[in-house]
Amino acid sequence: MPAQSSAPVDAPPMPSAEVQENEAGPAKEDQGNVGAEETGAPSARQQKSWLVRHFSLLLRRDRQAQKAGQLFSGLLALNVVFLGGAFICSMIFNNVAVTLGDVWILLAVLKALSLLWLLYYTAGTTRRPHAVLHRDPHAGPIWVRGSLVLFGSCTICLNVFRMGYDMSHIHCKSELELIFPVIEIMFMGVQTWVLWKHCKDCVQVQTNLTRCGLMLTLATNLLLWILAVTNDSMHREIEAELSALMEKFSGNETNTCLCLNATLCEVFRKGYLMLYPFSTEYCLICCAVLFVMWRNVGRRLAAHAGPRHGTPPFHLHGAIFGPLLGLLALVAGVCVFVLFQIEASGPAIARQYFTLYYAFYVAVLPAMSLACLAGTAIHGLEERELDTLKNPTRSLDVVLLMGAALGQVGIAYFSIVAIVATHPQELVNRLILAYSLLLILQHIAQNLFIIEGLHRRPLWEVPPEDPAGKCEAQPPRRGSLLELGQDLRRASLAYIRSYNHLNWKRRILKEISLFLILCNITLWMMPAFGIHPEFENGLEKDFYGYRTWFTIVNFGLPLGVFYRMHSVGGLVEVYLGA
Repeated sequence: MPAQSSAPVDAPPMPSAEVQENEAGPAKEDQGNVGAEETGAPSARQQKSWLVRHFSLLLRRDRQAQKAGQLFSGLLALNVVFLGGAFICSMIFNNVAVTLGDVWILLAVLKALSLLWLLYYTAGTTRRPHAVLHRDPHAGPIWVRGSLVLFGSCTICLNVFRMGYDMSHIHCKSELELIFPVIEIMFMGVQTWVLWKHCKDCVQVQTNLTRCGLMLTLATNLLLWILAVTNDSMHREIEAELSALMEKFSGNETNTCLCLNATLCEVFRKGYLMLYPFSTEYCLICCAVLFVMWRNVGRRLAAHAGPRHGTPPFHLHGAIFGPLLGLLALVAGVCVFVLFQIEASGPAIARQYFTLYYAFYVAVLPAMSLACLAGTAIHGLEERELDTLKNPTRSLDVVLLMGAALGQVGIAYFSIVAIVATHPQELVNRLILAYSLLLILQHIAQNLFIIEGLHRRPLWEVPPEDPAGKCEAQPPRRGSLLELGQDLRRASLAYIRSYNHLNWKRRILKEISLFLILCNITLWMMPAFGIHPEFENGLEKDFYGYRTWFTIVNFGLPLGVFYRMHSVGGLVEVYLGA
């Protein structure tokens, strides 16, 4: 064998001890690998690669199962919405074959199924071991849950008024019609309680059943919103009854079903008309909360994920002009709103009250637009970095902000077409035209300001480390503590210089944010409560027809109310980040 052959006469020089030790390591490793191959035992590298492949396969299967569950539940919701939409469209276009009662029966079945799942989720799923290991800190902020309870309570009161109105006409109506409001009251009450309590859950058990239940409930709320937007049967019944009462007082006989108690009917009628927009608003908020819960099913948050402990509390910090101007707009808006509602309680609304109402908007909207444009320009002058990291909550906020703006913008464009096509010469119609144009401009400017502010990294937030930067920063951390102290000192001095340099910019941003917060609260209050001038002024209703304009207003107004609420939440974030 070669190992037993005699050594040559001229032996080469022996390497040093260091070289032998350095060469011994690879040689031993190679010998170990060769021995492992000969004996059939797996090497350490093979064991590691097998574990990596095994866990990668498990993670891939988990992601595939999650995607399949999301796809199946989404298809379930899509089919339910298409089925309900087909029923509602058939009721609108062929009221003989498919009646409103058929639609109510379908919705009652969906509400009963959703109600059963909500009860099972609360009593069964969430009580299982390791069911809710994580809670999303960004889901369900307090203003969303507060508006959920507010609009849910108003929707329950709406159904109570509807039951009272139906009972006052029980001599000419079916008793089965009283069952549908009772089912809706039970569904709304349980749904509001479950969403308030569990809107932050990240469920880890029974994920497919939970996704399907959430999508079924979301589809039910969406169908309730579609029916509320398109169904004007109650409004037509009220108008027909009022016309029949006028004919009866004139001495003419009528076949219209009249109320047994005129005083109680007036209370039920006014309450129903006043609270009707809240039902559509409630359905929209429930859809948003249920969608976030659906996205969080099976989600695992990191150990360090949680609320930002460095978020400063809400203080004025010396802001003067913004709160003063905002309070002035709020007081003026309340006065105009009260005067208009008092006048609306009478038989007819005088034209000067429409003039006062729209003149207030024409005065406030340009000031809000200028403030938003100034704030956007200051954002461009700032030296704060853009937050380019992926943030699902912020992305959803931006989508909801842009989507909700379509409501009032759509109504404004329909009003512009109606006014320009009819060539009105009255002062009120000119104010409505100016109001519509200014409203579109204000929505665009405010969206730019809020989105730009949300994408700026707050000064109190520590910027996250980039993976590439983290790898580059590892060698200095291995160095001396003196270098680390010098880096921290330089960062502190740079922060102090930035703080002093941006002081006036931050002060202006805070003033603008507070002014816009109070103005948006004012513009939220005026369309959310009481009679709506968009439907009462008569111009667009005569131009488009009652049913078409009823659908447009009921589609746009709830979105407009939601836009003002969501804008207040975004402006608070901009204020705190400044």
